[in-house]
Amino acid sequence: MPKAHVIGLGKSGVAAARLLKRQGWEVVLSDRNTSFNLRTQQQELAAEQITVKLGYTLDLTDSDLPQLIVVSPGVPWDIPVLVQARDLGIETIGEMELAWRYLRSIPWVAITGTNGKTTTTSLIASIFQTAGLNAPACGNIGYAACEAALSFRETHGDGETQGHGEREISIIQNPKSKIQNSLDWVIAEISSYQIESSATLKPRIGVWTTFTPDHLSRHKTLENYYNIKACLLRQSEIQIFNGDDAYLRKVGLSDWPDAYWTSLQGKDFLIGEKGFYIQDGWVFQTCHAGFEEDEAIVEVSALRMVGKHNQQNLLMAVAAARLAGIDRDAIARAISEFPGVPHRLEHICTWEGIDFINDSKATNYDAAEVGLASVQSPVILIAGGEAKAGNDTAWLAKIKAKAAAVLLIGTAANAFAQRLQEVGYTNYEVVETMDKAVSRSAELAKQYQAAVVLLSPACASFDQYPNFEVRGEHFRQLCLEWMRSC
Repeated sequence: MPKAHVIGLGKSGVAAARLLKRQGWEVVLSDRNTSFNLRTQQQELAAEQITVKLGYTLDLTDSDLPQLIVVSPGVPWDIPVLVQARDLGIETIGEMELAWRYLRSIPWVAITGTNGKTTTTSLIASIFQTAGLNAPACGNIGYAACEAALSFRETHGDGETQGHGEREISIIQNPKSKIQNSLDWVIAEISSYQIESSATLKPRIGVWTTFTPDHLSRHKTLENYYNIKACLLRQSEIQIFNGDDAYLRKVGLSDWPDAYWTSLQGKDFLIGEKGFYIQDGWVFQTCHAGFEEDEAIVEVSALRMVGKHNQQNLLMAVAAARLAGIDRDAIARAISEFPGVPHRLEHICTWEGIDFINDSKATNYDAAEVGLASVQSPVILIAGGEAKAGNDTAWLAKIKAKAAAVLLIGTAANAFAQRLQEVGYTNYEVVETMDKAVSRSAELAKQYQAAVVLLSPACASFDQYPNFEVRGEHFRQLCLEWMRSC
């Protein structure tokens, strides 16, 4: 029996381990951490004959080596043990790559970018599903990609499997079989972490939402970060780009001569001759097969989410849907019914005329700047967490323009306070925790007659929370408790 080692006991790692086990692999799943929740998972997986090692780091000095190593997205691709594994000829892949190898007979829409991925992915999935297609959202949103593959397998059996000696993963051989029809599309939000460990992933449609400095502590240089993202688009049959993004526009036709471009600024601002644009309140597609003129697809006002950035997301989602052959009626219906994305400018409640808005997914300066730009001022801003590298200039300028007061939490609080001082903004308080921030924000909102209390941290969450979702849920809970107590 071939042996596989999965690193990381998160959602992705567990799904990868289960998929491999059901394909006949002997699986060990490891995690450096140990906690009550992990021990509970360890017991559950033991019942499925999956060995889980907690407080463990993979050691390749043993004679009994795995034939395959699968890494979860949060595991850096260049840690010494993975470099050593590749040097030893051990196949090393990411969880997304494993899912692709099982589901590669299904067309994929893959969405990447620094910001805007989750909203665009959610909107694309909603449109496809409204059109009657079985098109789950997965990756960084919804299911882990291997969870989608597991569901596919559990419903329809094993498919056909090539020999383990070649270390191939199960694939579906017959494109006309009923198995093929069970999933119509896979809609995958894919981070740079997942791209670099997914060498053979080749989507039908690739979407690049935005590009600004992020994750540089892992990728080191902006050029390296760009090239990782670009790898996914180069392997996509159809490419869609946000033509209003400054960096993507700069590389434009020289790097992507056959792509479809989008723009909020009308047809004249498109790069090249193929694309989607907004004009007179409508989304248009440039003249294409069967149409002598540019085609009006959907009114922009159908989208309930605020902000120019969401109109950009709308354009890319409509482009993906139309290029996949989805009709205008399904697109319009899906967009009009789309509620938005949790933790991204999510309205939690209104207390005495003050809106409390959860933008926990704004984990870098650019996303947090967009969050501030999208809400009514004056704002009471809650920011901070685990700081990331990046240019904070535009974010600080937006704070000065729109924030009546800033409440700072997490390990970044003191550094942010210093930066605010340096730009001449003094109405801030270091409150450290979300509990203190919410209660104080309500007081300040009354004092300054603020329209909005906005959690938009500009930081990762890992100093105080497992992820941005848990941070956002804590904010939601505290806001609702505050309302009930008043």
